[in-house]
Amino acid sequence: MSRFFICACYFSHNIFLKAYSLHVVFNNEKEFLERYGVTLKQCGCDTAEKLDDVLATIQTEVKRRANRETDRANRCKAIAQKYSPLHRAVYTIKESYLDPLFIRIVEYCKSPGSTVDGLVELVTVEKADGVYSFPMFTEDYCIMLLEEMGHFECADVPKGRPNTMNNKGMLLAEMGFDESFMNPLRDQFLLPIARLLFPEWVGKSLDSHRAFIVQYSMGNDTDLRYHYDNAEVTLNVCLGKTFMGGDLYFGPMKGAKAAPQPSHIYQHRLGRGILHRGYQMHGAHPITAGERCNFIMWMRSSSVRNPSCPMCDHRPQLVPASDTGDGFTDVK
Repeated sequence: MSRFFICACYFSHNIFLKAYSLHVVFNNEKEFLERYGVTLKQCGCDTAEKLDDVLATIQTEVKRRANRETDRANRCKAIAQKYSPLHRAVYTIKESYLDPLFIRIVEYCKSPGSTVDGLVELVTVEKADGVYSFPMFTEDYCIMLLEEMGHFECADVPKGRPNTMNNKGMLLAEMGFDESFMNPLRDQFLLPIARLLFPEWVGKSLDSHRAFIVQYSMGNDTDLRYHYDNAEVTLNVCLGKTFMGGDLYFGPMKGAKAAPQPSHIYQHRLGRGILHRGYQMHGAHPITAGERCNFIMWMRSSSVRNPSCPMCDHRPQLVPASDTGDGFTDVK
């Protein structure tokens, strides 16, 4: 197995200030104020107290990232020792958990002579460029997985958050999902589809991933601001529950000029997966009632990302990771 790394920019870049909808870089206070002082004032950070709150938020996030390896190891150890799953079966992938059409799609992609034209006859081509959807998980599996997540949420064990923009959710690798579910899901089922739809983003392979559950509810996270993912290919599956709103919207690839609220809308449906390029700009409108839970898999290709980190747009400065990190390897 390859050794994986994160880029050193992880410790300073892409820090999200939710109150002002800003992603910032922080190396030191003087440089930060010179770079973002005017923008922050324009966004409403117009008092010394508000600025102090921003700096405190950044320092908390910088400290969390500096302790990444230690905190992750402690969480994994505590979960392994103290957590008893409610549904052990959900940790191992079975075809009975997958929609028959999804299995048919995968079988087609693995067959000799499969083509993009043949594949798009089986999937739904969404209005946004390069966005596809298909039925994926059965309703029964969605129910069991949500029950497992609810059981874990109530357990007296430490929990990591999914990413810098989502506060509510679970990291599935730390729960023990990777070996018997996520790895075969990526390699045996999703990779054949992605090779046909996004060959330039798959490169040699999708050789790592980050999988997590995100939760949206009134009073907690309700929306997701316009952004791109730290992934070459992203899968997003709606698990439920009962909710209103929360539609996804898509724009062009990162770096392209675009309106802040693109009009290409996707409405979530239970068990249905949506597949898109990770660097494609997207967001989620607020839910207006209920609770929405989604399964997300960021799939990464070291052969694609090794030359340039998508978060800082420079050649990655490699920092060893005990897990798959951000999907970088030291292979030239």
